[in-house]
Amino acid sequence: MNSQPPSAADFNRRDFIRGGSIATLMSMLGGVELRAAEAPQDAPAKSSGPKVRCGVIGLGAWGREVVGTLQRQAEAQVVSLCDTYGVMLRRAATNAPGATAVDDYHKMLEDKSVQAVFVATPTHLHKDIVIEALQAGKHVFCEAPMASTIEDAKAIAKAARDAGAQVFQPGLSLRSDPQRHFLLQFIRTGAIGKDIMARAQWHKKQSWRFTSANPDREKEINWRLSKENSLGLAGEVGIHHFDGMCWLQKALPKAVTGFGSIIHWNDGREVPDTVQAVLEFPGGVQGMYDATLANSFDGEAEVLLGSDAAVMMRGNKAWLFKEVDSPLLGWEVYARKEVFYKETGIALVANASKSSGTDENAEVAAYTNTPLSFAFESFLTNVNEVIGAVEDFTATYDAADKKAIAKHVAGLKMQRAATWKEGLEATVVAIKANEAILGGKRIVFEKEWFELA
Repeated sequence: MNSQPPSAADFNRRDFIRGGSIATLMSMLGGVELRAAEAPQDAPAKSSGPKVRCGVIGLGAWGREVVGTLQRQAEAQVVSLCDTYGVMLRRAATNAPGATAVDDYHKMLEDKSVQAVFVATPTHLHKDIVIEALQAGKHVFCEAPMASTIEDAKAIAKAARDAGAQVFQPGLSLRSDPQRHFLLQFIRTGAIGKDIMARAQWHKKQSWRFTSANPDREKEINWRLSKENSLGLAGEVGIHHFDGMCWLQKALPKAVTGFGSIIHWNDGREVPDTVQAVLEFPGGVQGMYDATLANSFDGEAEVLLGSDAAVMMRGNKAWLFKEVDSPLLGWEVYARKEVFYKETGIALVANASKSSGTDENAEVAAYTNTPLSFAFESFLTNVNEVIGAVEDFTATYDAADKKAIAKHVAGLKMQRAATWKEGLEATVVAIKANEAILGGKRIVFEKEWFELA
């Protein structure tokens, strides 16, 4: 289980998924803010259903974040917690009154009252837990990356694919974020012109190292620093950026070139503290990624450059920067504008063509929900949808006909969320990017890496 001790340094996934508001900074740089004012029009309506009885496996810092986020979900009831380390188990239990605490995940899987399992253990421990949870009939939310090897990732994907009457969702939380869906629709209208290149960064000065008086315990909690168990910055953080690039390009990369060094944290670790990776997409578009644990300047950001404009995404906000020769889209007349140095940016907001509520001096409110919260909301809603559909089917037809049940479930209109396919693809890209970084080489992707037999 993810039994790391509490530490302010354990913010890799949390910082990326939470993001933050930087309206003051962007007002210095000249961007037009891009913000979804409402859910995408083609998204199915969300209805409040019964509470899903949830269990969380792995209660380190991120596991406790999972528990806390679930506690704020109307459709979630945390009924079971699991970690092999007693201190973490007891600490998490204080935030989930009434939940059963176990030190062996098999006990949770045997508990018939648990309907859905959230796997927040270290990446290399995911495979057995996820597969056994699916075999036990549980719905599963698995943190990203799905696994640390392609073989394990494929095993999880196959089990998820074959579990026809269960929901499996990998932790690519931005796939459920309405802001990202709005941006995706905006970009695919051709508003930024021809895609030129993509860029993403994650800068956070932190060591990733934890201490313990017990040498065995210290080795266990520092799994991220071991090449044997960890995908490093490419896997633990970069996977979200890689997935975003693939999503926007509607394509998988053809190759990746990587570079990495241990520059600042010379403490015996095997994983670089500073990395760069370049993804080569069809059509000549390249996606550039850099991350470091040695400096915090400029934080995290994603930028997509087109021939007519660029889009910058930071946390839960985004801005459009137009070229002087770009065509007029029309709605810019009403949009909130902010000046960044010598450039003017436009806030991308759903329904921006409407003049109401577009006071340029008014501060645009950011989302209060995090992408993780949106991801859990989609997962829980989908779980309730599937549970209801299975109950309806078995009330009328043969409950033993698994293929018919799976076909019935496949026809449901589900909330937007990452599937096993996106999870596998993003994991493969992260694994090979990390391999390229460690070897300082270029790797050409093979089609078979992304496919199941």
